[in-house]
Amino acid sequence: MSVFGDGLDAAVQKAFTRPTPKSAGAQMRYLVKQLKGTKAVAQMLRVSQRTVERYVKDQIKKPRPDLAARLEREVKARWQPQIRAKAREKAATTGGIVIDTRARLGYTAPIGSTDQDRVRHLTVALSPQYAARLFDARQQGASDQELREIAAEALKEVYFQDSGRRAGSLEEVRFTDIEQLEFDL
Repeated sequence: MSVFGDGLDAAVQKAFTRPTPKSAGAQMRYLVKQLKGTKAVAQMLRVSQRTVERYVKDQIKKPRPDLAARLEREVKARWQPQIRAKAREKAATTGGIVIDTRARLGYTAPIGSTDQDRVRHLTVALSPQYAARLFDARQQGASDQELREIAAEALKEVYFQDSGRRAGSLEEVRFTDIEQLEFDL
C-alpha cells in the first residue's frame, strides 16, 4: 500500500464529474469496454473468463470481498482519464496542491538550533512546481520513499524556510511516522 501514491490518486479522483459505476456488473462491463475483451479483464482480475462473462450478464451480482476491492481499484484507475489529466495539469501549472498531514517532522541544521523531531499537524499549500514533481514521479512509478522525499523537500521550502525568508541554513527535513496524509487540489 502506497500512502503517498494513494493520496495523490484520491486527490485527483475528487475532480471526477460523474460517479464511478457501483454494481459489480456495471464495473465489469466498463472494464470489458476499456480493455476490449473479457479475456484481458479476466487476466487482470485473476479470475476465469467465464466468471467475467457472468458478471457482464448480471448472472453473478455479489463478488467476493477481495475481487470487489480489485474491481473497484481497477475501475477508479481508468475512470475519466481526461478529467484526471486536466486536474493534474491545473495543479502542476497554476493551482498547486495542498498537503494535510500529521507526522513526525524534524530537520538537520547547524549546532545550537532546536532540530528535534516532533509530531506536527500541518496543512500547507505547495507550489505548482512541487505538484508537478509529485505527479510526474507518480506517473513514472516512483516508490513511496521517493514521493516522501519530494514532499519533505517541499515542506522544507514552504513551511520551514518560508520560501527563503527564514532558516536559510536548514539542510534536510525528516518526514517520518506518518499518522495521516491527505492531498487536495
